[in-house]
Amino acid sequence: MKKILPLNDLVLIESLPVKDKTKSGIIIPETAKDKPNKGVVIAVGPGTSKYKMTLIKGDKVLYGKYTGTDLELNGKKYLIMHENEIFAKIEK
Repeated sequence: MKKILPLNDLVLIESLPVKDKTKSGIIIPETAKDKPNKGVVIAVGPGTSKYKMTLIKGDKVLYGKYTGTDLELNGKKYLIMHENEIFAKIEK
């Protein structure tokens, strides 16, 4: 099994699934679904001398719909992006 280990100030994120139905029970087709903007941090780079990392593995985060680079590894889809592209951390 291959692993992705982010470098510098990069963060690897697994997107959380987008809802398949509306509250009223209408099923949303794949073509009409929004791109995910919530995810879970899978791995974090070590940071740089100018940028100290604040996120850790397991943090839930919000990011822009068109942020990051899409990756696929071992049949799963991920995003990799700079930590400063993440908007917020979701507290429990």
